[in-house]
Amino acid sequence: IFFFLLALSTGSSILSALQDLPVAIWPCRSKMEKHLQVLSVLQWVISFLAMGAACTLLLIYMFCTDCWLIAAIYTAWLIVDWNTPKQGGRRSSWVRSWTMWTYFRDYFPIRLIKTHNLLPSRNYIFGYHPHGVLCFGAFCNFGTEPSLATLAGNFRMPVLRDYLMSGGICPVNRNSIDYLLSRNGTGNAVVIVIGGAAESLHCAPGMNTVTLKRRKGFVRLALQKGSDLVPVYSFGENDAYKQVIFEEGTWWRFLQKRLQKMLGFAPCLFHGCGLFFGNSWGIVPFCNPITTIVGEPITVPKIENPTEEMVDLYHVMYIKSLQCLFDKYKTRFGLKESDVLYIQ
Repeated sequence: IFFFLLALSTGSSILSALQDLPVAIWPCRSKMEKHLQVLSVLQWVISFLAMGAACTLLLIYMFCTDCWLIAAIYTAWLIVDWNTPKQGGRRSSWVRSWTMWTYFRDYFPIRLIKTHNLLPSRNYIFGYHPHGVLCFGAFCNFGTEPSLATLAGNFRMPVLRDYLMSGGICPVNRNSIDYLLSRNGTGNAVVIVIGGAAESLHCAPGMNTVTLKRRKGFVRLALQKGSDLVPVYSFGENDAYKQVIFEEGTWWRFLQKRLQKMLGFAPCLFHGCGLFFGNSWGIVPFCNPITTIVGEPITVPKIENPTEEMVDLYHVMYIKSLQCLFDKYKTRFGLKESDVLYIQ
């Protein structure tokens, strides 16, 4: 895995070297770039889906071999380092500057549009919508700066936790977010995918549904920290994969929700395209454009013990702001004027 990532991280130099070879034995530059884009996206998908489980099993297996000492040393270090993700993580400028992320961005492509300026004298909580299956837009646009908060369970997995932290990703829990919003006084920001695992079950092409109606914890936190709320919507996030959406009340839907509560993530039945043939099924996402719109900040006062009425007030303001953002930009990015954003 390391050497594969290293090769992708220096993709521009590799590509330049390969172009010096005779044309007869190597594809043209545009095809090579497309191949590198696919590999960049594929490594992220495989890392997110399998790296944690694979490295956990490998660590257990190493205890049963002559390499048990290496496994023991790593486990001891893991225990000592356990709270690092809650304290801002351990960012790596080298990992964050990999050329691989440029190929990752250009595969879809992904772009970010800022509609309003943000004051460095304020702190911000960005609410990202929708979740999608694997949050490609959130990771690409916010994985390095500001901090993107994701499932805390990922940071219990050996190696995966270090990979995520090196890219600037942190766990979505109270301790971590408190630290990120207060470490430098002002000018701090954290991105939370509000809908979480529950929302991923409603992500499919043509669906504009966000899980928000009963998600009020981020609003309460914003009031307690005096951090402004910023709605963010990514058009095209749900088009990355096709997913089988089971109807409410079915046995499969019940199983998905049950596993979500037990594991912390939703087991989605999805597919993209194949690695070698675009019309086949696989785990490579469809290369549909993803455009992330950052909306207008909602100024939030600092109240250490906000009442439920105050939380409800700003929650309603946030929902209205998100709906206005969606309605203003939907026709520019492939949706119809009649399309509406469903809040559940």
